[in-house]
Amino acid sequence: MTGRDGGAALAPVGNSPVVILVRPQLAENIGTAARAMANGGLFHLRLVAPRDGWPAEKAYRASSGAHAILDHATVHASVAEAVADLHRVFATCPRPRHIVIPVLTARGAAAELREICARDLRAGVLFGPERAGLDNDDMAAADTLVRFPLNPAFLSLNLAQAVLVVAYEWWLAADATAPRRLMTNETHVATKAELENFLGHLIAELDASGFLRNAPKRPGMVRNIRHLFERGEVTEQELRTLHGIVTELARGRRSRGRDEGG
Repeated sequence: MTGRDGGAALAPVGNSPVVILVRPQLAENIGTAARAMANGGLFHLRLVAPRDGWPAEKAYRASSGAHAILDHATVHASVAEAVADLHRVFATCPRPRHIVIPVLTARGAAAELREICARDLRAGVLFGPERAGLDNDDMAAADTLVRFPLNPAFLSLNLAQAVLVVAYEWWLAADATAPRRLMTNETHVATKAELENFLGHLIAELDASGFLRNAPKRPGMVRNIRHLFERGEVTEQELRTLHGIVTELARGRRSRGRDEGG
């Protein structure tokens, strides 16, 4: 039994990099790495000499439904075999060991991988064993190193975290999501006409209540009120609520005036 049932409908998205896990020690880590790959739109997984063999039920259980990635994973006896058909090979390494080689951040690596894959070249990223990382012989198969600019006092990442950083940057490099947006759900950002309608209502009631009775200060007070509402993206629903508030306050004021007059 492998736990394959019920996995997500995953498939390759264009020409994407191969993730190569070198001598992974725990099946759970392979599963969580596959989950991280799925998050970032990566699909191709290669395993170099997994310690506990392959396939492994625990990997499927840990993958949270990324079964298709594990189903299509291939096993290789050596790094050289795993990268033989690739044109470019990157390797994650926290500490370059006295070698002269290009070193990129994960973001820089993602941009370069996008350019490589756009030319229909095949690329892969090596990730080392959980305890010691890649050794010198492993890195000799790579033409580029990838380092994560994290807290220098604590650079420790588990295998899935390292894969997720690369997968996230790969996805982000082609993602068009705005860095910031206002979630309005069923309403919409108010138009200037809708906002002006509310401000007219508010200022009329402020005049009627006597709040703006100081004639010399009135223009400045009105401007300040306008700036308060103009500087944010007020929604139509919020304006309707504010209209209701102003109406009820005015109704209460008029009611109290009639009571006092009686």
